[in-house]
Amino acid sequence: MMGPATGVLSAVNDWLYTWVMIAMLVGTGIFLTFRTRGLQIRHFGEMVRYVGKSRQGSQGGISSFQAFAMGMATRIGIGNITGVALALILGGPGALFWMWLVAIFGMATAFAEATLAQIFKSAHHDGTFRGGPANYVLRGLRSRPLAVSFAVAMVFSMFVAMPMVQSNTIAGVLNASQGVPGWVTGLVVAVLTALVVFGGVRGVARATEIISPAMAIAYLVVAFIVVAVNIGHVPAFFSDVFYSAFGLREALAGTAGGLLAALINGLRRGLFSNEAGMGTNPNAAATATVAHPVQQGLIQSFGVFVDTMVICTATGFVIMTSGVLDLAKATPDDAGHLTTTAITQTMGGWMGWPVAIMIFFFGFSSILGAYAYGEANLVFLRASRPVHMAAKVAIVTFSFVGAILALTFVWALMDVAMFVVTVLNLVGVISLSGWVVAALRDYERQKSDIVRDGFIEVDDAGTPRRVTEPVFVPARADLPGALDGDVWAGAVNSARRA
Repeated sequence: MMGPATGVLSAVNDWLYTWVMIAMLVGTGIFLTFRTRGLQIRHFGEMVRYVGKSRQGSQGGISSFQAFAMGMATRIGIGNITGVALALILGGPGALFWMWLVAIFGMATAFAEATLAQIFKSAHHDGTFRGGPANYVLRGLRSRPLAVSFAVAMVFSMFVAMPMVQSNTIAGVLNASQGVPGWVTGLVVAVLTALVVFGGVRGVARATEIISPAMAIAYLVVAFIVVAVNIGHVPAFFSDVFYSAFGLREALAGTAGGLLAALINGLRRGLFSNEAGMGTNPNAAATATVAHPVQQGLIQSFGVFVDTMVICTATGFVIMTSGVLDLAKATPDDAGHLTTTAITQTMGGWMGWPVAIMIFFFGFSSILGAYAYGEANLVFLRASRPVHMAAKVAIVTFSFVGAILALTFVWALMDVAMFVVTVLNLVGVISLSGWVVAALRDYERQKSDIVRDGFIEVDDAGTPRRVTEPVFVPARADLPGALDGDVWAGAVNSARRA
C-alpha cells in the first residue's frame, strides 16, 4: 500500500538531495569560510588543543568534551562505513577527494552553527544547558513559526525515524555477516538504549563520552593494520583518488561521466556523513559548559575533520588497498559488507565478530545522540514530563521495531524531515552569521590580549578576576543585537584563573 507513495517520495528526495541540498550546504560552507576568514585553517591548532583539555570546567554540567562526544556519536556512524563504500561504488575512488574538499568547507559551517547554539542556549532545570537551531531561529531571527517547525521535524526524525533506520541497518549488517536474526539485534539495541536514555541527557553524555572515542580508536587501529599489510598499494590509492576525482582516467579511456559521478557521490556522502549544516549537532554543542561560545564552535568544527578526513578516509584506505572493490561488477547492495570483507580478507575470518561489534556500537551511539537531539527540541517545545517519558518509550520501542521491518517508506519520510530541518537551519545560520563573526572577533581580541599580557581581567559579580582564556561577556562583544537572558553571567567560572 505504501509502494506508490514511497516511489514518489524517493524520486523527490533523490532530486532534492542531489541538486538542491548539495548546492545549499556547499554554498553555505564557502560563504562562511570567507566570512570567518578561513577560521578552520587559522585556528586548527586550537581545535586540537581544546579537544585535548575539554574534559574540565563543566561546573557540574556537561563538559565540552562530553558535548563533542555526543555530536560525534551521530557523526561517526554506520554511514562512515557503508556510506563511504557506496560512494566508492557509485563514484569511484575520486569520490573521496570531493568528500575531503566538502569537509574543509563544512568545518566553517559546523563552527558557525555550534557557536550560535552556544550564544543562544538556555539554562535547564537540571543544571545543564539546552539549545540548537530552534533556539537561535527563535531568539535570533524572532521567528516562532520557523523555530517550531524545526523542532517538530527534529522530534519526529530523532525519536521515530532515526532509531528505526539505525537499528534496521545494524540488523541488516549483522544478519548478512554473522547470521544474527533481526529480532535478536533489535532486542539488544532496545534494552541497551533503555538503560542509557532513562538516565537522561547526562546518562547519554556519560555513555557517548566512552563509546564514541573507543569505537573510533578501535576502528582506526584495525584500519591501520589493514593498510600496513597492504602498504604497497598506498601510492596507487592516492593516484587513483586524484585521477578519478577529475575524470582523468575516464577521459584517457574515452569514456564519460567519471567526473560527475565522483563529484556528486563524494559531495553527497561527505555532507551527510559529517552533518555540517544539517542542524543536528548544534543540539549537542549547546549543552556544553564553556567560557566562550567560540570554544565549542572550534571543537565541533574539529568533529567534521575527524569524521571525514580521518574515519571516512580510513574506510577508503581499507577498501581500496585491500583490492576487494571491483568497480566493473560492484553494485550498491555490496556497500553493506564491502568494508567487513576487506578487513576479514586481510586479517582473517576471526575479525568478523569484532567488526560486527564495532558496527553495532557505531549505530547504537547514533541512537543515543539522536535522543539527546530530540530531547533538546522537546525542551524547546515546553513538552510536559509525561511527553518526555513517552519520547523515551518511543525511541526504545522504535529501536526494536526498526530491526524487524522493511523501512523504505520510513527512510523516505526521514529524508523529507531532514531536508526541512536543513533548510530552516541554513536560513538561521546565514541570517545570523553576523553574530558568529562578532563572537569570533571578540574571542580573537581576547586571545591577543592574553598573548600580550598573560591574562585578561573579567568582572565576577563586582570582583575583578584574572583569567587565561577568553570569557564571553555579551555587553562587551559588539554583537549585532541584544542577547536576552543572563545565561552567560557565570561564564567566568568556566575559565582558567591566572
